[in-house]
Amino acid sequence: MKTSASIVFAMAAATSKAHSIFQAISVDGENQGELVGVRAPSSNFPIMDVTSKDLECNTGLIQPVSTDVVEIPAGADVGALWGHVIGGAQVPNDPDNPIAKSHHGPTMVYMAAVDDAGSAETSGLDWFKIFEDGMDEEGVWGVDRMVADDGWVMFTMPECLAAGDYIMRVEIIALHSAYDVGQAQFYNSCANVRVTGDGTNTGGETVKIPGVYSAEDPGIHVTIYDEDGNTDMDGQEYQIPGPEPMSC
Repeated sequence: MKTSASIVFAMAAATSKAHSIFQAISVDGENQGELVGVRAPSSNFPIMDVTSKDLECNTGLIQPVSTDVVEIPAGADVGALWGHVIGGAQVPNDPDNPIAKSHHGPTMVYMAAVDDAGSAETSGLDWFKIFEDGMDEEGVWGVDRMVADDGWVMFTMPECLAAGDYIMRVEIIALHSAYDVGQAQFYNSCANVRVTGDGTNTGGETVKIPGVYSAEDPGIHVTIYDEDGNTDMDGQEYQIPGPEPMSC
């Protein structure tokens, strides 16, 4: 007897509490559909080794891997939807959807130019950052905003970005256990996108993934709690890891 995808993901949820998967894109408020253009992993477990090749676009991808390419006009409002499990298998009233509220940390979006997003290999690409959301002055984290927005990480596709095909990488870093080296949790997936418009900017500083992070980076090995257990870093500024986002 075949096991349905919803049963598989429900079973996985029972042993992978608190975690999350990037699973859909919205463009100017329109959801493009579950896994359309998204190269999603079948497991919602985090990556914890900053030297792992899986840090680039994850591993164990749901087959067949989507070859759809999502068209995004430069300047558009874009959303990346995260969920504890893939949409159809969400458990009603799941307290860990879209991710456990304890998993405070930043959200980020990287891009890499490719010839054909639908068929491009993702190993060894040159990545530049277009968005980051760390901790604000009130101690609210990027992940907190994602949870408040029902799983959506919202950002703007830079209006000056050159038209063309890109792999878009969306990342969450959960820092609840990052006071110990090697205990930060990385959640990431990639998507196939095609940027349209008249922009000419080919991006900011490029980096390799893995290679962009060190386990000892102050934004990765960090204690986010104050002496009372609050997660505002006792008023200290959080240093988001990786390069600065491109600017127009």
